[in-house]
Amino acid sequence: MAPGGGRRRGGGGGGGGGGGGGGGSPSSSSSSLSSCPPPLLPPLLLLLALPGGAVPVGDSVILGMRLEESTKPTAGAPTRGPIRVTEGSEVLLRLYGLGLGPWTGERVAFAELRPATATNVLIANGTCPERSQDLLVQPGPAEACDTSVLLRVRVQPLRKDEQAKTYVLCTQRRPGQPWAPHQGADGRIVVLEEKKSLLPLWLQVILIAGLLVLSGMFSGLNLGLMALDPMELRIVQNCGTDKEKRYARKIEPIRRKGNYLLCSLLLGNVLVNTTLTILLDDLIGSGIGAVVASTIGIVIFGEIVPQALCSRHGLAVGANTIVVTKFFMLVTFPLSYPISKLLDCILGQEIGTVYNREKLVEMLKVTEPYNDLVREELNMIQGALELRTKTVEDVMTPLQNCFMINSDAILDFNTMSEIMESGYTRIPVYEDERSNIMDILYVKDLAFVDPDDCTPLKTITKFYNHPVHVVFHDTKLDAMLEEFKKGKSHLAIVQKVNNEGEGDPFYEVLGLVTLGGCIEEIIKSEILDESDTYTDNRSKKRVGNQKNKRDFSAFKDPVNELKVKVSPQLLLAAHRFLSTEVTLFTPNFISEKILLRLLKYSNVIQELKFDEENKKSPRHFLYCKNKAAVYFILILQGKVEVEAGKECMKFEAGAFSYYGVMALSPSPVSEIRSLHVSSLNASASLSYHDRSDSVSSPVSGSNNQLNSGAPAPSNVADFSVRALTDLQFVKITRQEYQNGLTASRMDSCPQSPDSNAPKPDAGLPEKPEPSATADETTSLLNERNCLSRRSNHSPLENSI
Repeated sequence: MAPGGGRRRGGGGGGGGGGGGGGGSPSSSSSSLSSCPPPLLPPLLLLLALPGGAVPVGDSVILGMRLEESTKPTAGAPTRGPIRVTEGSEVLLRLYGLGLGPWTGERVAFAELRPATATNVLIANGTCPERSQDLLVQPGPAEACDTSVLLRVRVQPLRKDEQAKTYVLCTQRRPGQPWAPHQGADGRIVVLEEKKSLLPLWLQVILIAGLLVLSGMFSGLNLGLMALDPMELRIVQNCGTDKEKRYARKIEPIRRKGNYLLCSLLLGNVLVNTTLTILLDDLIGSGIGAVVASTIGIVIFGEIVPQALCSRHGLAVGANTIVVTKFFMLVTFPLSYPISKLLDCILGQEIGTVYNREKLVEMLKVTEPYNDLVREELNMIQGALELRTKTVEDVMTPLQNCFMINSDAILDFNTMSEIMESGYTRIPVYEDERSNIMDILYVKDLAFVDPDDCTPLKTITKFYNHPVHVVFHDTKLDAMLEEFKKGKSHLAIVQKVNNEGEGDPFYEVLGLVTLGGCIEEIIKSEILDESDTYTDNRSKKRVGNQKNKRDFSAFKDPVNELKVKVSPQLLLAAHRFLSTEVTLFTPNFISEKILLRLLKYSNVIQELKFDEENKKSPRHFLYCKNKAAVYFILILQGKVEVEAGKECMKFEAGAFSYYGVMALSPSPVSEIRSLHVSSLNASASLSYHDRSDSVSSPVSGSNNQLNSGAPAPSNVADFSVRALTDLQFVKITRQEYQNGLTASRMDSCPQSPDSNAPKPDAGLPEKPEPSATADETTSLLNERNCLSRRSNHSPLENSI
């Protein structure tokens, strides 16, 4: 037992003595004279009660013993049974009895007890066998009492093939008497073989630390390398960084041998962990302690830390430890290689992780916060992967939302304007019903078509004869895209076989699909083209695009839209009069062609029916004094009454008298005085330029004032014009004049150096600039009029 503690052993005494065990407490033997332990009262009373129980003087009776201390304590010694000591140790025993003293050491010895021999018979007969020299008894520290004594016992080493020996305590009552063995198991000492360490302590510590490192490396490589499948290593070799490419090239050869690498790593891990446990058991000396220590060390340093590291940096760790991995693959080759080949035969070759379309799309969605793809790129990739899973029915434009044109249509200005305003370049042509699509009209087919010719649409479609591409509603988008890529057509009719109800099945047209629709489905976004209205391919809602809304009315020839019927002669006369007599309508400002179109425009020539019952009706006044007026009026037929000047002078005027010239342009015209019309002469005719410019009268002055006086910025008339009869007159607003002015200027550009276009006279003012910048309509006019003019004009235009 350890110093300061022990067990008391009791039993029969030697010779005529006998006794039993008694209680005792640990005692200290650090000094030569120590206090005597409590007497063993039960055994002593028993001895005194027996006949002849008194111990003679000089006799010694040993009742029991216990181990006080040992230089080599025995680990795990039981609390009961023989005392266990280690070979080569020196122990301190406390003997209990009567008549004990310094001489007791000479009367105590130990004899070897061999099982199944004659020694046991001698002990059973009360005779002690030959005393052994393996346990040498020496006196211990002296004590003042005679009931206990301390003895030192030196234990000799065991023989080489012996692991344990048992010795029995032999005592003499007095010198010269026979040696008697101590009866019972408490009088025996078992000498055990000393447990020696396998390796020196420093070497064990180094090996344990190294094994922990190897255990962590194998565990981490098992996770890091096996998580890098061959496919991923190929990807890293092609598109990784330079460092990653170098790491992948090192790992890829051994990673290709997946089962061989796995078996080598697992065998190495198991070997290292087992060796670690054995070394810890030898170092600690306790099996339970070795298990606990190895478990904690392997879990923390061999599993958690390395796997957490290799799960994030497995490529770098695997490449830097590739030499160690190859070494253990070579060491474990005899066992790991056959097992790996067996696994290859059973499980097959390792291919790696392969993603299908759905998994690849989902992987892109899940890794969106961590990759460097922008949202548009992700949508394009997703749309391209989903292209094969969608049909044309998913992206088509329903038939009721398609812009189509009847095959019986006439390509006049209204029809062509409607086509242009639709914004589409390919237009289905149907016959009778919208579902009966016969041809496809391309807008470029109308390049040589004159709206004035009123060409039938069938003439154009039969001439070009574009093929009509028809597909079924369940056609996949990838197949549809391949058809579009062949260049036959970029528009297809979607149909399906309708076999519902009674009767024979028939083909039902569902809608149209275009190349743009397929591309929009790939990029997952709308392509805003020239169409005014489109259907969002995600929300399936129709969205208006008002930015590109164009008005082609400026190109329209409004001959057939005149609300007032006038003879061609009167129209030509008005055109000639304005182009020669009114400065702002001369060719220097507005071309004759544009002026003719302006006169043919709707609401330019108007009629006024005179009411005889209400001659002062407000609708009879073409101009009202002191009221704003932003229009020009030329009287064609009928009579008017003009009231002008502060004197309110009144006079009548007839046909081809005009008013409100200054309302057309904000800037005054310097030569307007020579071009005014004197309306005092009742015989006012078409040739006002023959009239003398020297006519000077108060009335002519008034007329000059109302025609050429500088108006107020608000164009307030300082005269009034009232109808006296039924009237036909030309009414041109400032906006209409400005549009015609802008169109005329663009119609004349670009001018070639040898152009014979009319040059402005030196005495005439320059053309006034338009008050507003040209809009998209004027831009279209410019593009059109800058081209070479056609030679086939109407007779009226040729006469101009």
